[in-house]
Amino acid sequence: MTESKANKNPAIRYIYLSILASCITITLKSIAAYLTGSVGLFSDAMESFVNLIAGIIALYVLVISVIPPDLNHPFGHSKAEYFSSMIEGFLILVAAISIGYASVIKILNPGQIEELGTGLVISIVASIINLWVGLVLLKAGKNLKSITLTADGKHLLTDVWTTLGVIIGLIIVNFTGYIIIDPILGILVALNIIYTGFSLINESVSGLMDTALPIHEQNRIIEIVKKYCTDEIEFHSFYTRQAAHKSFIYFHLLVPGEWDVIKAHDLTVKIENNIQSELAHSEVFIHLEPLNVEESYDDYLRK
Repeated sequence: MTESKANKNPAIRYIYLSILASCITITLKSIAAYLTGSVGLFSDAMESFVNLIAGIIALYVLVISVIPPDLNHPFGHSKAEYFSSMIEGFLILVAAISIGYASVIKILNPGQIEELGTGLVISIVASIINLWVGLVLLKAGKNLKSITLTADGKHLLTDVWTTLGVIIGLIIVNFTGYIIIDPILGILVALNIIYTGFSLINESVSGLMDTALPIHEQNRIIEIVKKYCTDEIEFHSFYTRQAAHKSFIYFHLLVPGEWDVIKAHDLTVKIENNIQSELAHSEVFIHLEPLNVEESYDDYLRK
């Protein structure tokens, strides 16, 4: 596959948007952290830096994921997306450790917070940018079945909640004078993004373990196949698996033993085309068997 084909992946343009948003928010939050000296705002800037690294990795992985099947990868490269979300999960954990460390240092060596108003305004602007981009990525991830976009979107929305918590905490510091609230808030932020990191890692592992398609999609496929079933046409051994944006469907189709190969083949082509028209990025594998033969009803998961 040429690079031009890889760039046709519609998910890629959303990752460019994520990278641009990360660059802008890193700049804004770093300025806010520098002006105020707040460890909470520093932790917020660190999370945006993780977003940038994750976005760059996601861009590379999305290009790989659309490479067509080859001899060494006959089912394609779509599972590469799970590695991106897993790496993002680990990066989140690294950021959490850094934030926690900085927060503990701040507790042991507290300092004054300055230029609070300016810092808060800058952080709010950065948060609005992340909120918009995060919602865009989540919608695109759902439509394109891209775990990479979904992971990036969730991370950006987590960043929004992080910023909101930091802002509320700093407002409390401003009114009460309790500076220790700032590093304590940083520790709470670290714990929150640790949860996000483990969630992403868990979701990626599930995908690498060949998780079945969602029940509603399985039911859609079953209804399509049932339309072709008659007294002399049946199906069984129905299995599915999800590989990022690609769906794989397997089942056995039982037809009369006296049918010729052409007739049976024509039927399987109709069913495959029907399923693929209803379910984008799907691959259908149909195994033909003779009807009313005992061995035809073997099912390796239900023996």
